[in-house]
Amino acid sequence: MFQFETKESKASRFLPGLIFLSFFFTLGNVIGGKPNIIYFLSDDHRADFLGCAGHAVVKTPILDGLALEGTRFENSFVTTSICAASRASILTGLYERTHKFTFGTPPIAKKFIVQSYPAILKKNGYKTGFVGKYGVSADQNEMFDYFKPLNRAPYFKKQPDGTKRHVTEIAGDKAIEFLGTLSPGENFCLSVSFNAAHAEDGDKKDHFPWPKAEDGLYESVKIKAPINSDPEIYENHPDFLKNSFNRVRYYWRWDTEEKYQRNVKAYYRMITGLDRVIGRVLKKLNELGLKDNTIIIFSGDNGYYKGARGFAGKWSHYEESLRVPLIVFDPTNSNEIAKGQVADQMALNIDIPATILDYAQIQPPIHYQGRSLKPIVRGKKVHSWRKEFLCEHLMNNPNIPKWEGLRHQRFVYANYFQQKESESEFLHDLFNDPKQLRNLVHDAKYKHVLEHFRNKTLAFRDTIGGEYSLENIPTRAYLQSKKNQEK
Repeated sequence: MFQFETKESKASRFLPGLIFLSFFFTLGNVIGGKPNIIYFLSDDHRADFLGCAGHAVVKTPILDGLALEGTRFENSFVTTSICAASRASILTGLYERTHKFTFGTPPIAKKFIVQSYPAILKKNGYKTGFVGKYGVSADQNEMFDYFKPLNRAPYFKKQPDGTKRHVTEIAGDKAIEFLGTLSPGENFCLSVSFNAAHAEDGDKKDHFPWPKAEDGLYESVKIKAPINSDPEIYENHPDFLKNSFNRVRYYWRWDTEEKYQRNVKAYYRMITGLDRVIGRVLKKLNELGLKDNTIIIFSGDNGYYKGARGFAGKWSHYEESLRVPLIVFDPTNSNEIAKGQVADQMALNIDIPATILDYAQIQPPIHYQGRSLKPIVRGKKVHSWRKEFLCEHLMNNPNIPKWEGLRHQRFVYANYFQQKESESEFLHDLFNDPKQLRNLVHDAKYKHVLEHFRNKTLAFRDTIGGEYSLENIPTRAYLQSKKNQEK
């Protein structure tokens, strides 16, 4: 298990969630027919920022309780660490290089949207709902019966009575509203997509506005410095990473002790706030008598540095950027041994749509590039599970370097393919260097390992979309330039 921070007492970490779950769930009650699904998605949420993952400070009692009675995947990753591309991957079950959507690109192609998991569920009789941060450009009418997008900027929204309400709370309100629209016996799939804990980038003072219910939380706690915070770690990077947007945002939020303490506590309050709102939605589910037949999935859309390595955001190849939380709670699971398990298999964001369709007893489309996690959740032996996956970041932004690579069980390879050849590649041995502090590209002992992963990345890449180019990943600017040329 890849631990970022020290564990605290297991009993103190889980007790609030257990008290809630003892009220909420009648565990192991197998229900006939198809189950319902609620999928909760957080933003900028690293894998270890949960109590059940061993975090010593942040409080997530509801999610901890779900993990204690469900399955937490301790090796869960995104294939592209940015919200737009990752959320498109979650909808379509495809790598970024295949669906070709990120910031600044044309909308997701309709051929992928009609085969997205909500579109397939809708065609198969499920009532589909979406609440919160949409984060992609696509025709929602193909996918959702109930669609309530909620964006930040600002996080506090003015209400009809003149008061202001946090968008996390509003997401909970709308999710509960959706549950109230259901007819007796109607199957549903609801996506609740939080803006939290993403910073309010336009506000350079209050980066992380938290819900009022979390006022004062963590105030008396002194938060430890971020992992891998030795300045030498930052200085050891090539200039194209040292001068990237990750460093720009670092100066916004984390570069002084005062900023760090203020912002990290606010950030943790946002996570605790979304955990509390998830509890509100689950309570409503219980009141409606739907608890025993509803699968609960929770994940993050990308990781987050939070000052680690002298960086602020995500976007690059390190573990802090790629690892995300993932919990699946299945109250219909009759396998007592599987409850409360911590699964070590590699789970990806592209696995989520196949998992949801599998639970709905629908065969996932053959072109999906992920796999269903349901067998693992059910405690079954799964043969030939992945030992590696392609990871990439292809957005056109001069301050965020593009890259492609392979994250293997032991090795991480990354090629920032638009940089100088002498400094573009990274190779890390996670067994001998779990913090990824040494780049082994120029180490003769790893020459054959480097060649293996370099070639394997190219081969894997070519099976899902080929070499990066403006022709196969068009941006709006490129398409406009083509039109101008044609004129």
